[in-house]
Formats: sequence, C-alpha cells, structure tokens
Amino acid sequence: MKKVWLLLVILACTYQSIAGNIYVTEYKSEADITVYVTGNKSEADLVVYIARSASEAKGKDEIWYRTEYKSNANIKIYFVKYKSDAKIIITYTMNKSDAGWRRPHSFMMRFH
Repeated sequence: MKKVWLLLVILACTYQSIAGNIYVTEYKSEADITVYVTGNKSEADLVVYIARSASEAKGKDEIWYRTEYKSNANIKIYFVKYKSDAKIIITYTMNKSDAGWRRPHSFMMRFH
C-alpha cells in the first residue's frame, strides 16, 4: 500500500512539473518573463489560448493555464504597460487551433 501511495505522489509531482502552469505576479522582480499584451495579432510573438485545466496546457507554450499558486507554476510572468519593457509580446485567442508562435523566438519551449 505504501508503494502505491508513493507512486501516486511521484506521478502527481511529475504531472505538475510538465503542465504549462503560468503564475501572474504583481512584482516585476519576481517574474521569469515580462509580457506585453497586444490586440494586434501581427505584432504578437505568441498567440495564447487560456486553458480551463492544467492538462490542456501540458507541454505547450501557446496554451496557458493560470495557477493561483507560485509553487504550482512552471513560469512566473509579469504584464508590462509598454511594449519596449517586454521580453515577449502576446495576444489572446478564443480558438485553441489559432494558438501558437508567430515567429521564432528565444523563449520557445520555456513556458512548460
């Protein structure tokens, strides 16, 4: 029984570490990446779809699941007011199939 419990704990931890969990911080100094949101898709580096569950975001840069806890996040982001302050520019989509990188970027594979 102890072995089964240990296996479940290990699997749960592994699952959390590969899901695309994003934590939005209020402090720029806490962030791994600064993000600017544009309404213009042609300006965006990445088109983001917001998932309803962590499993939807598993292993995908373009699908984000916002977690409420820093400890569950794979990456912490801070939204900036000015494009020039951002490391990456995103726009949102309501369609999962529209999500993805618009051009090569140094942050590819960093969100999961």
